[in-house]
Amino acid sequence: MRNEERTIGVVGMGLMGGAIARALRGPCGITQDQMLACDVDAEALAAAEGEQLIAKGYAAEAAGEMLALCDLVFLCINPQSLIAFLDTWEHSFKAGALLTDIAGIKAPIAARAEKLRPDIDFIPGHPMAGAEGGGFAAAARCSFQGKNYILTPLARNKPENLDFLKDLIRRMGFGRITETSAADHDRKIAFTSQLCHVLAAALIDCEADTSITRFGGGSFEGFTRIAMLNAPMWAELFTTNREALLERVTQFEDSLAAFKTLIQESNTAALQQKLTAVRERREQLGHFSP
Repeated sequence: MRNEERTIGVVGMGLMGGAIARALRGPCGITQDQMLACDVDAEALAAAEGEQLIAKGYAAEAAGEMLALCDLVFLCINPQSLIAFLDTWEHSFKAGALLTDIAGIKAPIAARAEKLRPDIDFIPGHPMAGAEGGGFAAAARCSFQGKNYILTPLARNKPENLDFLKDLIRRMGFGRITETSAADHDRKIAFTSQLCHVLAAALIDCEADTSITRFGGGSFEGFTRIAMLNAPMWAELFTTNREALLERVTQFEDSLAAFKTLIQESNTAALQQKLTAVRERREQLGHFSP
């Protein structure tokens, strides 16, 4: 089926759902008539219709009406809500539909996807993008250009669907697509994303002086930007992936303790050596996606 013949549905017209709809309507050339959305927030749906991103918005209780029309569905809701959505509406998906998601943890999503009807294909995914704040209003500030996208394909996925989805992701603006297992995704994302959000939140939490930014030179502001987070979503991600995240927290605590000891001992030579090694390792990491 050609792109111009596909009907696309977005479940969850929040930050990521809105950003995906914008990318599909823009760089991908999907027409308004091809785009549908479903959300519990009637105002978000009205805004998306008003901006001509979608042809029609469906209330949560009418999700089945939309799903029956869609050849491709982006599930842009939190992991537990996503699984509950599949439990409720699995029977409503169009035969032959391709599904994908944007959830920040993949193991429980992949496990549920393995049990879906054999005539629908679910390829779990995770776009590594976002913006300060949340909701549909923030979607315009969410850029995909050059960002990473992670896919955790299942053995049951059709190769042609995987190829189609990867091509669509590239046309949405993403620069690098990585395929891996759900378990590997969750272990690594606990370090590159979830730990970083914990540290940013902890740094803000440990200082009550709101005028401290008068002494900022960019490092503090840049590091703590991600503390402007969606609390329900991140609390769910932290606890759902707690085993991998706690392992990474312990890993960080050990490194921080080593620096603390060297500072306590005023061991300048050892600090210089350690900082030099850190700089060399950072250089080896190479380019980060913007």
